[in-house]
Amino acid sequence: MKLAFLGLGVMGFPMAGHLARAGHDVAVYNRSPAKAAKWVETHGGRSVPTPAGAAAGAELVMMCVGNDDDVRAVATGRDGALSGMAKGAILVDHTTASAEVAREVFAVAQAKGIGFLDAPVSGGQAGAENGKLTIMVGGEPDAFARAEAVLATYARAVTLMGTAGSGQLTKMVNQICIAGLVEALSEGIHFAMRAGLDPERVLDVISKGAAQSWQMENRGKTMIAGKFDFGFAVDWMRKDLAICLAEARRNGAMLPVTAIVDQFYAQLQARGGGRADTSSLIRLLNETR
Repeated sequence: MKLAFLGLGVMGFPMAGHLARAGHDVAVYNRSPAKAAKWVETHGGRSVPTPAGAAAGAELVMMCVGNDDDVRAVATGRDGALSGMAKGAILVDHTTASAEVAREVFAVAQAKGIGFLDAPVSGGQAGAENGKLTIMVGGEPDAFARAEAVLATYARAVTLMGTAGSGQLTKMVNQICIAGLVEALSEGIHFAMRAGLDPERVLDVISKGAAQSWQMENRGKTMIAGKFDFGFAVDWMRKDLAICLAEARRNGAMLPVTAIVDQFYAQLQARGGGRADTSSLIRLLNETR
């Protein structure tokens, strides 16, 4: 298929690479041209200087950018993807953004006869590199049916959750759950250390029972070792939690633990730890005397 991928960050670069390796004709756009040139050097295809130019003639256009404003600029702005796409094409947004902007872009796309799916992902950089992401999707069933096989190129699960915005709402649930899990794991490891237990042995034991989680399996030992120079950054998590808390204010959901953990992450940012992995929450506990 003729495809386009807009945004070649730590997630988008490998995701677009999977499409190229699958044999698709991929045009790419990135705000910094050097990254796009590197992608072309690695995977082939072609780099185009505007979203509209990259999207021109593409059957499916995927994008993965930073936030709501970036989504608007790349999708609906001047030289945005929708201005270059033909009627009947589909725009898929992998950005973690608000449900509000998803519905907004859906309406603009619909008016042009273009399909739109909000399709945030979970699985982090490793999931993107290994083609094992989980994709939660909002949009129309017919557009989903046409895009599903392509999205499966870099995912282990692709699920339609409901109408426009439903993918973003599901990703909010994902981030809410992660925030609570990371804080609980931080407190558990901290408690084990203070109690004089071998924390690695503790995790080995409890990971075989009801306390087991992805965070425990993938972040527990690095938290004990104080290693945080990898993974999903605190800055990104704060962006995501701000979206969750704003949506909760709109729909009336109560998120007391999420609000507290968000403030813990704010403390890490204030200490200069915004680029550290989210598991660095344990620093606040271990450095308290």
